[in-house]
Amino acid sequence: MERVNDNDQTGATRHGGTALVEALKAQGVERVFCIPGESYLAALDGFFESGIDLVVARHEGGAAMMADAHGKLTGKAGVAFVTRGPGATNAASGIHVAMQDSTPMVLFVGQVARDQRDREAFQEVDYRAMFAPLAKWVAEIEVTERIPEYVSHAFHVAQSGRPGPVVLALPEDMLSAACKAAVAPAATMVRSEPSEAALDDIVAALAGAERPLVIVGGGGWSAEAAKAVADFAEKWDLPVGTSFRCQDYIDNRSPQYVGDVGIGINPALADMVKNADVILALGPRLGEMTTSGYTLFSVPDPEQTLIHVHLDPSEPGRVYRPDIAVAASPAATVIALAGRPAPDAKPWAALRADAHAAMVEWRKPQATPGDVKMEQIVAHLSDVLPDDAIITNGAGNYAAWLHRYYWHRSYRTQLAPTSGSMGYGLPAAVAAKLAHPEREVICLAGDGCFQMSATEFGTACDYGANVVVIVSNNGVYGTIRMHQEKNYPGRPSGTGMRNPDFAAWARSYGAFGETVTRHEDFPAALERARKAGGPALIELKTDPAAISPRTKA
Repeated sequence: MERVNDNDQTGATRHGGTALVEALKAQGVERVFCIPGESYLAALDGFFESGIDLVVARHEGGAAMMADAHGKLTGKAGVAFVTRGPGATNAASGIHVAMQDSTPMVLFVGQVARDQRDREAFQEVDYRAMFAPLAKWVAEIEVTERIPEYVSHAFHVAQSGRPGPVVLALPEDMLSAACKAAVAPAATMVRSEPSEAALDDIVAALAGAERPLVIVGGGGWSAEAAKAVADFAEKWDLPVGTSFRCQDYIDNRSPQYVGDVGIGINPALADMVKNADVILALGPRLGEMTTSGYTLFSVPDPEQTLIHVHLDPSEPGRVYRPDIAVAASPAATVIALAGRPAPDAKPWAALRADAHAAMVEWRKPQATPGDVKMEQIVAHLSDVLPDDAIITNGAGNYAAWLHRYYWHRSYRTQLAPTSGSMGYGLPAAVAAKLAHPEREVICLAGDGCFQMSATEFGTACDYGANVVVIVSNNGVYGTIRMHQEKNYPGRPSGTGMRNPDFAAWARSYGAFGETVTRHEDFPAALERARKAGGPALIELKTDPAAISPRTKA
C-alpha cells in the first residue's frame, strides 16, 4: 500500500519556528501552554494563525503543570513552551511531576544562540545536564532541518512504554533559520501487550490464592481499561485497591473496591496487604507512598506472592523481587484478563466483602476541631457533584480529607500529583476546564498550596476557565505542623503564615469570592459559586488544630 504523507512540506521554505509548529500539528497537538520569551520568538510567530490554542500562563511552573494535567486527561503528550534560564528552572517542578506520575509531556525550552554556547551567555543553561535525572529524554536541536525528526522522536519517547516528560532545547538562531524539511507524520505508539503465557501465569496464581488483592495505578491507562478493571474484579469477585492518587481507576461504590493504598491508609487495608497471599500489582511502581514507606512488603523479597505488571521492564525488581514479572501495558493486561473465565471457587469472597465493609466504615466522617469541618465539606462535595466532575489538588494535609471522604465514580475525575508537589491543583484545574468545558472542575487547596500557584487564577479568568477553587485557610503549613507535633510536640517552628483575604483577592479579578466560617454555610456558598458564570473561589476558615483527619495540633 502506498504511504501518503498529507503533511509533506518538502520544498516549502519557512523558518524553524513555523516548521516546529507544523510538526506539533502533525502530532495532533491542539493546545499548548506557555510563558512567552524572546528566546523562542520564531516559534511564537509560528503559532500565529496556526489554529493551535496557545494558553499563556502566569508562571512557568504553572504552564508545565497545565501540560502535565492535559497529558493525564487525554493520554496524549501535553506540550509547554518556556524561555531559557529562569523559565526552564521554574518549569522543572512540572517535569518532576510528569516523571513521577508517568505522564506524557514535551517541554520546549528556549536556548542561547549556537555561537554563544559555553560562554555562560545570558540565561545559558546546559539542559542535558539539568534535566537528565528528571526526564525520559533531553536533547538540543542544533540543525533546523532536523526539527521534524526531533519532534517525532520526542512524541514517541513521551508516549511509549512508561509515559513521561521529554525536554527539547531550541537555540534561538536555529529556530529563526530557514529550512525545507518535510513534516513527519504522527508518532506510532509501541504496542506492549502481555503474552498468552504471561496471562496464563497470572490467572493460575490468582485462581490458587486464598487471600488475593489487586492494586491498580500508574500511567498508561484509559477509560476502557478502567471499565475492564471493574469487569475483571466483578467476574472474579476480587478486592481492588488503588495506588496513591489513582482512586478514580474504579468506581468507589463498587463492592470490589476496598480503598486507596496510599498516605493515611485505612489500618484494616494495610493489614489486608500484609496478610495477602497473592498481590497483583497492575501498573503501580510500588514506591514509598503505595507501600507506606516500604513497610507493607518485605524488602527485597515480599512474603506475598507478587505479580508485578508494569510498562517499564526495569521497574519490577527495583525494590521488590516479583514472583511473576510482566513488562506490558497494565491497561492491555487487565483488558485481556477481563476476557478470561473466572474460577468457580472463590474462597476469598468473604474476605473481599469484609474489606469493602471496612472501607465504607472508614469513610464515615469523623469529627475534627473547628467550626468548618473538612470532613463535612468533602462529604457534601461527594454528594452533590456529578459523577464526571473533575477534582484537582496539590499537596498538603487538606488533601487527606479529600482522599478519605470523596467517592470517585468515573475514570479521570482525580487530578493530583503522586510526587506531592504543592501548587499543582489550580493549574491542573485550569487545564482540565479548558479540555472539558462541559464538566465541572473543582480545585481543593490549602492556603500554602494555593499560594504556590495562585496567579494562575488570573489565567482562569483570562480564558474563561470557570473552575471553583476551595481554599482551606488555617494559617499553617499543615503537613509539616503535623510532623512537628508528632516528633517535636509543642515546638512549632517555621510553619505559620500570614494570609490575605482570599475571597477579596478573587473578587479583585472580577470573579466570585466568598468566605465560609461555618461548614453549615458551605452548601449554599458552593451553589452560588457553581452558578457564578465565571471562575469562583470559596475561602474556608479552618481551625489550625485540625491538621489531619486523625491528628490534632
